[in-house]
Amino acid sequence: MMRALLLQLWGWMVVWSVHSGRLDLLLAGGFHKLVSASGVALLIAGVMVGLKSRKRKESLSWPWLASAGMAVLVLAVPPQPSFSDLAASRPQGLLEPPDLAFVLPPQQRTLTDWVRLLRSQPDPDLVDGNPVNISGFVLNRGDQPAQIARLTVRCCLADATPAGLPVSWPVDVKPKVNQWLKIEGHMKVETRQGQRVAVVVPETITPIQRPERPLEP
Repeated sequence: MMRALLLQLWGWMVVWSVHSGRLDLLLAGGFHKLVSASGVALLIAGVMVGLKSRKRKESLSWPWLASAGMAVLVLAVPPQPSFSDLAASRPQGLLEPPDLAFVLPPQQRTLTDWVRLLRSQPDPDLVDGNPVNISGFVLNRGDQPAQIARLTVRCCLADATPAGLPVSWPVDVKPKVNQWLKIEGHMKVETRQGQRVAVVVPETITPIQRPERPLEP
């Protein structure tokens, strides 16, 4: 019966991780149903093993005991990934061109919409003066000014790619690395490192909690 209970523990842990939002910190939303189905399969397997072993005594080997300890640790210690540390160690990959980025009103574009738009249409004058309403975490890239960024994933954090926008921070604002902010303002063309680039000029900066689904496709 102990093996059956351990299978049910793991099944419940997997299902709970999906529905509690923990999995949103690690895995793209498109895979959540598959993970949830695997948790249900473990619960069913636990019931079947329990029915077959009701009248039989079995000793538990150390791998089973170790798995129980791992399940308890997963439940007791929630994941707290540092998106800024992860993003700082990876290059900003070239994202796929947008389909509707120009169609969307500027104030409705997400941070990743802006990044895709600027990389597919690199002329910054096309967006000069456009209103901006975005949110993301503060990303520090060495000697460069801090950016506002998001992590884009195809699967999970293992293939995460940072998407960041340069910001013209007010002199009285000292952004903290990994802090989540909502920025409302407009785009402005500036010359940085000899290149003309579109830069976010904040009009209001509001600290926010990390969103429930911080990873973007």
